Amino acid sequence: MFRCTDDLVDLEKYPYHVRDVHISDPFILADPVSRRYYTYVQFADRARFPELPAGRGYFFVLESPDLIHWSRPRVCFEKGDFWADQDYWAPECHMWQGKYYLISSFRAEGTYRRCQCLVSDSPLGPFAPIEEGPVTPEGWQCLDGTLHVDRAGQPWMVFCHEWLQVEDGQVCAVPLSGDLGHAVGDPVILFRASEAPWVGSIVGGGGVTDGPFLHRLPGGKLIMLWSSFAPGGGYAMSWAESLYGDVRGPWKQRKEPLYAMDGAHSMLFYAFSGQLMMACHCPNDHPKKRILLFEMEETPEGIHIINEVTGNWYNHIGGHGARYAYKAPCIEAPVFMADPRG
Repeated sequence: MFRCTDDLVDLEKYPYHVRDVHISDPFILADPVSRRYYTYVQFADRARFPELPAGRGYFFVLESPDLIHWSRPRVCFEKGDFWADQDYWAPECHMWQGKYYLISSFRAEGTYRRCQCLVSDSPLGPFAPIEEGPVTPEGWQCLDGTLHVDRAGQPWMVFCHEWLQVEDGQVCAVPLSGDLGHAVGDPVILFRASEAPWVGSIVGGGGVTDGPFLHRLPGGKLIMLWSSFAPGGGYAMSWAESLYGDVRGPWKQRKEPLYAMDGAHSMLFYAFSGQLMMACHCPNDHPKKRILLFEMEETPEGIHIINEVTGNWYNHIGGHGARYAYKAPCIEAPVFMADPRG
């Protein structure tokens, strides 16, 4: 076991503890080049970091050596003459062909929300648009784009078609050009929220789809984590399995949620120790959102939670666990099975 205490890091360089990081839809890049972890936010704690610019149209990046202690936010994208200044939602950073691609949702006043890719030579940015326009279909209200590369090497954007437009939220995919700048084919609807037994329906029988993330298990099975709301109302996540191991499916839904205590929008990554980790935010109350980090068990058949290491559930747990939240914040040091610094 590795106990991650403050005396192991330079607190001047990494002053932002995981229990203080205000973040929505956390995506963590474990960068093999710098051997550092990076996460991206569209808002910043200006009470703690008053030097940061205010207003819309920014992405900020945080760096960490150990997943617990994070750097001051720094600007990695600034709007400039970019077309959108609203709904900078759920930024993700992926490595592809030697570059770093920031994928997010964007919107301008009076327009639909769309997904687009930005590119940089560094995980710290600065990021810039690859092309002027989004990659999701014109006329669709979309969010939560993620990158998937199939076994033939074809990149895809997997994204959500917003339930507000179609009632029964969809998870869709579109093939991308090699530079991730534009779509090179028609969108494919992979599944709808109502197909999953663990999802609570909205009026009319539809449901919400959020935060898809694809992962290939040992042995080759392709799964997709995605989020919605459980019947009890808490934000929740589970996963689906592609029966043919291809992004086009068909997709078989897991019957139960993987986590349903008001934490979701999840993704998977390998720590530098080799341990599979899952990140999400919890609770689904914007001012209180924090990172949850889970150590995961991975088998050829699926994934299971081993332990949550940040302690951020301790006094903010929601969903069907809300009655068990403690009144005081957690003061225990995070403990990993292996040193996340590698």
